[in-house]
Parts: sequence; C-alpha cells; structure tokens
Amino acid sequence: MTRPVRARIELQAVTHNLSVARQAAPQSRIMAVIKANAYGHGVIPVTRALMKADAFAVASLEEAMQLREAGISHDIVLLEGIFEAEELELAITHQLQLVVHCEEQISWLEGFKSGASVHLWLKVNTGMNRLGFSPQTALAMWQRLQRLRYVKTNGLRWLSHLACADEPDNPANSTQLACFTELTHFSETLQGSAAERSLANSAALLTRPDMHFEWVRPGIMLYGASPMAPDHALEAELQPVMTLETRLIAVHQRRKGETIGYGQDWVCPEDMPVGVAAIGYGDGYPRHARSGTPMLVNGSTVTLAGRVSMDMICVDLRNQPEAKAGDVVTLWGAGMPVEKVAQYAGTISYELLCGVTSRVPRFYQST
Repeated sequence: MTRPVRARIELQAVTHNLSVARQAAPQSRIMAVIKANAYGHGVIPVTRALMKADAFAVASLEEAMQLREAGISHDIVLLEGIFEAEELELAITHQLQLVVHCEEQISWLEGFKSGASVHLWLKVNTGMNRLGFSPQTALAMWQRLQRLRYVKTNGLRWLSHLACADEPDNPANSTQLACFTELTHFSETLQGSAAERSLANSAALLTRPDMHFEWVRPGIMLYGASPMAPDHALEAELQPVMTLETRLIAVHQRRKGETIGYGQDWVCPEDMPVGVAAIGYGDGYPRHARSGTPMLVNGSTVTLAGRVSMDMICVDLRNQPEAKAGDVVTLWGAGMPVEKVAQYAGTISYELLCGVTSRVPRFYQST
C-alpha cells in the first residue's frame, strides 16, 4: 500500500477562477502568474487549463523554457528579467518578454546584437521598494530602451508592483497609483503615443478597477485562495484548486494527563481519542502550525494536537470519536480554506501552496 498523502488538483477550478478574473477586468488582458511551479500545483497541467489567458508570467528563464519545451506558444514574461547577459540570446530566440528593473540589464541589452525583436517591460518602483527604477530615473531609462533597434514597435511597456493591495483601504495604494499614472502619462507626452501598462495583482484586480490598465496580473486568485488580508472579506466566488489530504494510520485512546508528540507540550485534557495522520513537514505541512490548527476528518472539523513531525501529525478526535484508521484527513482545500490554516500557522496561503513538496503526488482532475 502506498503512503496515502496526496494533492488533488481540480483543473476545472483553475478555469473557473480565470473566468472570475476576466469578468472583474473585462477591458484588460490577463497575464496569468504561474511561477514557482504554478504555486505548487504543477506548472504544465495548470498552464494548459489557463490557455485562455493572454500571457503567462514566470520568475526565471528556466521556468519559461519548461513551457516552451512543452509546446506552450503564448507570450511569456520574465518577471525578474534576466540574471546575466548570457541569457539574452536564449530569451530573445524564444520570444520571451523581459522585465527590466536595473541599469545593468539595460547595459546588457544595449550591448546585444539581434535580428529578432522583443517586448520589454520597464519596472518602476512606486512604493514597494524592492525592484524597479525610481520615478526620477525611470524616464531616462525608458528613452535608452526606446533606442534599441530590436525592440518591437510599441513593444516597450510599463510595470509596477503594489505593496498593500491586500488592504484595499490602505492609502499607500492610491499613492502608488498616482505615481504610476503620472509617470506613464508623462512618457506618453514624450513619445506621442500610449504605452501598455500593468499594475494590478489579484487583490487590486478584484477591488480596484481604477488600477486595471491594459494588463492585469492574477496570481493567487487563480488557485482559489483569497488575495485579501485576513480582516478583509472576499466577495468573488473563487474555487479552491488544491485539496491536500491523507488518511489516519492509527487511532489510540489516551488518558487525561498523557502527553502527545515531541516536547510533550500537548497534554490530553480528558480521556480521549487521538489519531495519527500520515503527513508532516517533509510533505510541506507547516512545522510551525500550532495546536488547534483545523482540518477535516470525514468532513467534520478536528484539530492538530502537539507538534508537527516530519512524516506524521497527531489529531484531536473528540469531535470525531468514531474515526478509525483509513479515514480521510483533509488538511486544506474543499471545505477547509487554506487561508484559515495559514492563519494558525502564522503564514500566508502562498507559502503553504508553494511548499507542498515533490514527494506528494499530484492527481489532476478536469471535472
């Protein structure tokens, strides 16, 4: 018998979530973010479910080449651009679109000779203070890129990233929008035509139509998790894509006062059943999940008891006293939002989804 932990990936939910993005931003094109192995879901199956997107966004040349080798011909954007000059030839040969965020990348582009043509995105730092040119230097960098002979006609675009989009009422959002709008309007005046722009991530796509511009970049919402901060409700009806599940491999009756697991820091408050489930931090279930983290056994909520081990967790079964070895345990997904688990683990849904390890088999369902 194989170890029972698995991740069920519902591809129809991916397609549904893409349609939610399309409905929320009907005038914009969609750049679907599929970096980090499609947030842990499996990049090739997920990409094939997202073929109605207008472009895909990845973090590196290696991720882009995975798609090209699988026959994906869509536009692909390298969100961090290239990491060394030697990557340019392969990137341009395969018609990859490059984000340019530092002067060194511009120098590499200026020193490159190509008969091909390319799209470039100039990244401006409007307040995230991570990557991108300052608003004071961005126009000069824009003009340098305009002079490159191999940039396609109208092939130079603007991109920025929001720091607080998961909090729609945070004033930083409007400050970044004003900065981005002013800068891109000024560049339009300089060159006499409008350039395409991208600012909105999942949260802004769903809450700030004034940020949609020509391109939106949905990421976490495509996988059915809320992009909003915990104290902000999500109105869109997203469907969870990944259901992480395993089975109970033992159930024991423990007496009041007995301790559970490493450190003996969880004490049974009464005589009670405790289950052991075959999953742990070696599978990507977070070691820092605290006792009381919810999960489902046979569809009813139970909780984590004690510390997470590499391959196992213990489960307080007082809400499911009839549970037995072989019963299904759902860690997150259908019926148990990954965002809720993330709160108990002191992290975010992104980390949990991306962190499911390669030893967990993915089973893809299309209906």
